[in-house]
Amino acid sequence: MSLVRKLVFTDSHCASDAPKTYEELFEKLDTNKDGKVDVAELKEGLSALGIAFGKGDAQGLDINEFSKYLKEHEKKLLLTFKSLDKNNDGRIDYMEIKQSLADLGMDISKEEAEKILQTIDVDGTMTVDWNEWREHFLFNTATNLQDIIRYWKHSTVLDIGDSLTIPDEFTEEEKTTGVWWKQLAAGAMAGAVSRTGTAPLDRMKVFMQVHGSKTNKISLVGGFKQMIKEGGVSSLWRGNGTNVLKIAPETAIKFMAYEQYKKMLSSEGGKVQTHERFIAGSLAGATAQTAIYPMEVMKTRLTLRKTGQYSGMFDCAKKILKKEGMKAFYKGYVPNILGIIPYAGIDLAVYESLKNAWLARYAKDTANPGILVLLACGTISSTCGQLASYPLALIRTRMQAAASIEGSEQVTMNHLVKKILEKEGFFGLYRGILPNFMKVIPAVSISYVVYEYMRTGLGISK
Repeated sequence: MSLVRKLVFTDSHCASDAPKTYEELFEKLDTNKDGKVDVAELKEGLSALGIAFGKGDAQGLDINEFSKYLKEHEKKLLLTFKSLDKNNDGRIDYMEIKQSLADLGMDISKEEAEKILQTIDVDGTMTVDWNEWREHFLFNTATNLQDIIRYWKHSTVLDIGDSLTIPDEFTEEEKTTGVWWKQLAAGAMAGAVSRTGTAPLDRMKVFMQVHGSKTNKISLVGGFKQMIKEGGVSSLWRGNGTNVLKIAPETAIKFMAYEQYKKMLSSEGGKVQTHERFIAGSLAGATAQTAIYPMEVMKTRLTLRKTGQYSGMFDCAKKILKKEGMKAFYKGYVPNILGIIPYAGIDLAVYESLKNAWLARYAKDTANPGILVLLACGTISSTCGQLASYPLALIRTRMQAAASIEGSEQVTMNHLVKKILEKEGFFGLYRGILPNFMKVIPAVSISYVVYEYMRTGLGISK
């Protein structure tokens, strides 16, 4: 279990023997033996020891400056030790290790917790005191549990056009320093660029969902030709403006609601188990969807509109309200909310399984999976989630679009499912899935690249 050997975010040292220990560490880092540790040496050495390091002093640090730097980390390390020592007896046992991991959404067995403890326990008592804790994290490389949260962000970083995933966790440091809102802003911008880049495929998906049938088979090429003929190349981006505009309010509402639901559902001490995280995330998704759902309806109507039907989002809202009333803005709401459960549940389960499998097998000196692993895990989990919830998404889209299609009857969800199964069979519930899957890889790739650029621009360090 090398992935969980390190339970802290920063490393340091304490007590009367600090100067001697600092000198030893200083000598290890001062590779060219010039009596100073420059930026390159400090970054390389502290990174190997698992210690986070900022931009630092371009001229380097002498032993006194270096000691001062480590003392700052010592304070944080002591605070972390105390927070893990739940019963305040000055020692950490396997139950406290197990609970600390549970707080981060990782449920492990007693045996696994004991194995983690053994990597830190020097005297064989199966408990860890402050001295053992301090020595272990000052001189040993290990994977940082907070790094697992930091590096394995999923719904913030990758956007495939759906917003039904469980929100990402943020470390306490990210919350207190305000980095979380920068990451959400970077994610929102990444989503906007990603959705704009894949908008033609998204419009084709909606087109097939609503107009496709056994008697009216729409091919990808034929569908695009039909759209371009009707409204020009720019018509391929119809509905994209609304799809992008809803990212910001939805992300903000979802994140705030998620934090509140976690507090409500957690047991004593704010501990959140995996199933509680799923419930909190699903409720947060439902809350956000309820708030912005009228925009979902308008997005579908604008995506399917004919040339000249609506001049824009506000004109669309005004015409729907005048012709169909307020209730039209919540058509398809029930299948949409029901779709959150299979999508979010399967996406979370698959992603966590892939993440834990990678960490257990490959995480040695870092929890950072690298671009390809993160993209692969995100793509696989999102695809599985989409497969499970796609029929409900199709029903939702048809109900949203029903009033705008001439001669279509207003039907309930159950009636529409029966009608599709009778006329088109089971696979009728998966119409439009091809363009939907075609956009997944470009969508996650674009969103990841933009997120990285935005993160750099906003000054968010690794």
